[in-house]
Amino acid sequence: MQRIYLDHHATTPADPAVVEAMAPYWTRAFGNASSAHLYGWEAMEAVERAQEQVATLIGCRTKEVIFTSGATEADNLALRGVAERYVERGRHFVSTTIEHPAVLDTLQDLQRHGAEYTLVEVDASGVVDPGAVIAALRPDTVLCSVMWANNEIGTIQPIPEIAAACRERGVIFHSDAVQAVGHLELDATSLDLLSLTAHKFYGPKGVGALMVRRGNPRVHLEPLFHGGGQQKGLRPGTLPVPLIVGLGAACELAMGRLAENAKHVASLRDHLLTRLQDEIDDLSLNGDRDRRLPGNANLCIPGVEAEALLLELREVAASAGSACSASDHLPSHVLRAIGLSNEDAHASIRFGVGKDNTRAEIDEVCDRVVESVRKLRSFSRPPASSN
Repeated sequence: MQRIYLDHHATTPADPAVVEAMAPYWTRAFGNASSAHLYGWEAMEAVERAQEQVATLIGCRTKEVIFTSGATEADNLALRGVAERYVERGRHFVSTTIEHPAVLDTLQDLQRHGAEYTLVEVDASGVVDPGAVIAALRPDTVLCSVMWANNEIGTIQPIPEIAAACRERGVIFHSDAVQAVGHLELDATSLDLLSLTAHKFYGPKGVGALMVRRGNPRVHLEPLFHGGGQQKGLRPGTLPVPLIVGLGAACELAMGRLAENAKHVASLRDHLLTRLQDEIDDLSLNGDRDRRLPGNANLCIPGVEAEALLLELREVAASAGSACSASDHLPSHVLRAIGLSNEDAHASIRFGVGKDNTRAEIDEVCDRVVESVRKLRSFSRPPASSN
């Protein structure tokens, strides 16, 4: 059987142009970007060029881009950096019930060290009400963190509105924009902190960035660790130049193809959704139908365990949850947050369409899903009565 990849929310393949851009920096241009000689200057020029590429994609200034090992580190640096730097201002945080574990687990750990946090619920479509977020802010709230787009159900949040309200109240605003960067047109002008990672939009794994506002108001963070003065001491350590170059190249490619890719993957996603809804009884879409990432289809198929369906599909790469929580066998906290029962949460499967998928692949996946669902449902039906 042909292998078909439809799990682009978990990770994406590196674009060949990204791999090509990185290649010289593994061997020929291998200098340490902190070295004061030709090799180091060459490496630093590449780093600065990548900063410009990242800044252009998300709409910030070059000096506001801090490179990290990925979004998990970026989220931690944002939340912990604020918690330690602004401890005298307050120790209360606001977020939502559908955030990534990189945010939720960090908040839980901060709570163990004396902080408090409030999680705002989302509605049945997976969208948070800005008014509810604003109502959760307190005089001692130091930071509000709301993800731009959800990694499981793909719902897009009203980030500019929430960010503007936080700024009016002097609350630092952070957004985990991992799923949005490279897929949606973003303007980070109203944000104070923004996390991203390269491997979600056809860049390499192991590199990400945190946008840290340097304007007015300026955000100050405490570093997570110390040693060396790289990146103004905020994220010390030898810069992984090849990975940073790859991140920059992925940003530049995304800029040039954003509308084209979004139209393509949305068309394939809609075709998949239409076919499966027509051919599978009781199938439903989790999350808002329109306010979602173009490639996302999170589907509930009652009476079919998602894990069993994935085993039947075999050569099709999809997901029964996020890649970060798929191994714990617990119902998705995101699906529970939008009102699904444990049974329906376990019956939900996520398809993430990518720019290189084809209509023929989508049709083949639909054929396999329909066949597998009918097979699994036939096994689960009670035996016919002998009377």
